[in-house]
Amino acid sequence: MLAATVRVTRDLDLAEECAQDAFARALITWPRSGVPANPGAWLTTVSRRRALDLLRRERVLRTKLPLLVDDATAPGADVTLDTDGEISDDRLRLICTCCHPALSRDAQVALTLRLVCGLTTTEVARAYLVSEPTMAARITRAKKKIQAARIPYRVPAAEELPARIEAVLDVVHLLFTTGHTAPAGADLVRRDLVERSVDLARLLHALLPDDAGVAGLLALILLTDARRATRIDAEGRLILLEHQDRALWDQERIAEGVALARAALQARPPRRFALQAAIAAVHAEAARWEDTDWREIVALYDLLLQVWPSPVVALNRAVAVGMADGPAAGLAAVEALSDEPQLAGYGYAAAARADFLRRLGQDDAARTAYEEALLLTENEVERAFLQSRLEEVNNR
Repeated sequence: MLAATVRVTRDLDLAEECAQDAFARALITWPRSGVPANPGAWLTTVSRRRALDLLRRERVLRTKLPLLVDDATAPGADVTLDTDGEISDDRLRLICTCCHPALSRDAQVALTLRLVCGLTTTEVARAYLVSEPTMAARITRAKKKIQAARIPYRVPAAEELPARIEAVLDVVHLLFTTGHTAPAGADLVRRDLVERSVDLARLLHALLPDDAGVAGLLALILLTDARRATRIDAEGRLILLEHQDRALWDQERIAEGVALARAALQARPPRRFALQAAIAAVHAEAARWEDTDWREIVALYDLLLQVWPSPVVALNRAVAVGMADGPAAGLAAVEALSDEPQLAGYGYAAAARADFLRRLGQDDAARTAYEEALLLTENEVERAFLQSRLEEVNNR
């Protein structure tokens, strides 16, 4: 909806206003006339008409807020169709605009998550482990840079895509992780974001079939999402990986993901998403929890840290160490990361520490860690799980 409207307005802020106006119109109209058969098309049409009306009355916007230089698809870039037969080129145009090399990498990814993927500024800030005001300022600066530099709103030619692809992959990955486990709310998974990330990853793979990074990302998403149906029980309670019914995992997605991961790993040196996909493949191919090769996972995390040094990757490695060598080794690895500022407000760090302390029988320290994790967790499904573990420790 936003991508279609920005083709008319040539201005990101104005397009957002028109989209919001369309939603406001729906709140007034639909209770009287009923929800239309295709709500998305209705909203898009109203948003575009609103944009046209504003442009007719305020033609000066063309000179004051220029965004478009050339709205034609660049030679060599194919127009693709989505599953409904609609041209998905609008979405790809907006992604490529937001991921222009003139912007910093953080700004590229943050702006695309906000405008293309529909995440709120708060959700984008959580994904980056920064404050909301910091992220809001970053997004505003990126919008102004697009306007001032007159960055083209188009799909670049094939030879130009590699300069932007890393930022685009970051966007799709963060979109998936935000949907895979929603940062807040009553639902563990945001299916709309997950499906959007799958569609975008497949679109990128169709455009760049030989790119190892693209293949690795698609593999990672498919292998991880293959477990979606088993992550909560019938009552909506969280099911840990060790207790999931692996017979219910999506075997078609696993087979496709494993094949893509193997192809991605052929690139030398192996890239970030290929290594992450390899870790997901180790989990997916283990017939039982007890069969998981945790030492291989630790070794893959060691390689990943060389390619992509990150406190979150280091935390995931620490958890894997605990599974391979026992809770004492895991606790030591987690506590070695206690000075990492990015993990100070990261709920999973406190939860990992709490779990190792619980398994070691250090109930007082585990209780404190679970309480800290609860303070840092806003997803209701995860909060319910942490609360149950806290009650378990309190009752021992």
